[in-house]
Amino acid sequence: MSNAKPALGVALLGCGVVGSQVVRLLGEQADDLAARVGAPLRLAGVAVRRLGRKRDAEVDPALLTTDAEALVTRDDVDIVVEVIGGIEPARSLILAAMARGKSVVSANKALLAEDGATIHRAARENGADLYFEASVAGAIPLLRPLRESMAGDRVRRVLGIVNGTTNYILDKMDSTGASFTDALEEAQALGYAEADPTADVEGFDAAAKAAILAGIAFHSRVTAADVYREGITDITAADVASAKGMGYVIKLLAICARSDDGRSAGVRVHPAMIPRSHPLAGVREAYNAVFVEAESAGRLMFYGAGAGGAPTASAVLGDIVAVARNRLAGTRGPEESTYADLKVHPMGDSVTRYHVSLDVADKPGVLARVADTFARRDVSIQTVRQEGRGDDARLVLVTHRASDAALSGTIEDLRELDIVRAVASVMRVEGDEAP
Repeated sequence: MSNAKPALGVALLGCGVVGSQVVRLLGEQADDLAARVGAPLRLAGVAVRRLGRKRDAEVDPALLTTDAEALVTRDDVDIVVEVIGGIEPARSLILAAMARGKSVVSANKALLAEDGATIHRAARENGADLYFEASVAGAIPLLRPLRESMAGDRVRRVLGIVNGTTNYILDKMDSTGASFTDALEEAQALGYAEADPTADVEGFDAAAKAAILAGIAFHSRVTAADVYREGITDITAADVASAKGMGYVIKLLAICARSDDGRSAGVRVHPAMIPRSHPLAGVREAYNAVFVEAESAGRLMFYGAGAGGAPTASAVLGDIVAVARNRLAGTRGPEESTYADLKVHPMGDSVTRYHVSLDVADKPGVLARVADTFARRDVSIQTVRQEGRGDDARLVLVTHRASDAALSGTIEDLRELDIVRAVASVMRVEGDEAP
């Protein structure tokens, strides 16, 4: 008498870069996956927009369908894997699946950051699992350690590089002296950047990931709208060279930090200078890395491939195995934790250091007037140096820690001074506290 358990049906929504790799891995690793789960995983169907499109992995044409809703509500489907991205129709399809008791694995950072509350509520009300490791940092095991391994600790701060496209661009600007435009074109030629790179270079992608990270780390509901966001399109080769000359490198960082009193949190994405001695400074090309700082665990670093079909599919498969095991055991994974309900404070309350570059008139008293302008806003100057003379004079100042509101007010005041021809650049400075 056989003790073999019936196969679990998997419905896949999307068969692009990530989806095609999920199909490949489900086929190539079928025996190993069955052994790990305790039952076979059977690909029940693949929903696509166009049936005849050439795909990166061979898919049985009989599995392809354009009727995604019919697929996710079929009785022979146990797990729905969503890798189509965007808000709709992904949200409606996930909700339809959960209404039928299907568990869901998703890589959809945009949906989870915009309307995660609705998805989590549907999972809870219908007794379904929701796993989404692949939504942040590709193959890097990050969300599950935050959500499960560190459930007994208090996370103070999350600091990281979570967008491979922007990291590749900034790395090339730093290593070769290329302009932003040239580095972006190279990233597009290599497939690291989309034809329309807006979501990456303007920080939208990283902001969605920061919202998910902050929500898990601080047990609070955080949406993409709560995240302060700046992209990298204004970073110039001169900015990168200036940072390099001071022993810094520029990275696009996602920063989630509890306030000192623990009652609120700041969540922000923006370019920042970090010391070259900082481990994040050595994260090259399209890789991702994230620091997590907790009261008991101290500082932890997660590093690896943050994007790409196979790496992201690896995270998806890990979630499929976890969900499948839960279904066989009649259990569910951890639910959304929002008990802390921390408020997200405005960017003006965030505190850091700043690098400010000013084009100024080269005459006596300039430095004194500039220093007085900083002092009136209670922003303390740590270092200052002058580059050039005459019409090309430039003051480069680095401040001590100050609030973003105080620095913004200082910059407005500086622009009103007759001795300041232009505020050439303003860059936040992070990471000096790292080991």
